[in-house]
Amino acid sequence: MSTPSSSVNPALPVRVKEIEQQLRALLAPTHLEVLDESAAHAGHAGANAQGFGSHFRVRIASPAFAGKSRVACHRLVYDAMQNFINQGLHALAIEIVKDQ
Repeated sequence: MSTPSSSVNPALPVRVKEIEQQLRALLAPTHLEVLDESAAHAGHAGANAQGFGSHFRVRIASPAFAGKSRVACHRLVYDAMQNFINQGLHALAIEIVKDQ
């Protein structure tokens, strides 16, 4: 008996709203922009046939980043996004920004 893969669940598309909610809850950002760039990657390996939910850009500032290296900040964002990666998010561009 085979077990379904838990790494990708096509029934749960990744959306900007859910990403924003997750990042706000876990990192309390003072600046947050989430851009769905999936349509620009149609046909690219890792893009889904629907053209959404696979490629995102996050611009974020958070007090959680204080005193941390850029790599450590990126790790915090990746950790916060893990459930979306499990749902099929293929590419995540992270831009750590200074408070505006």
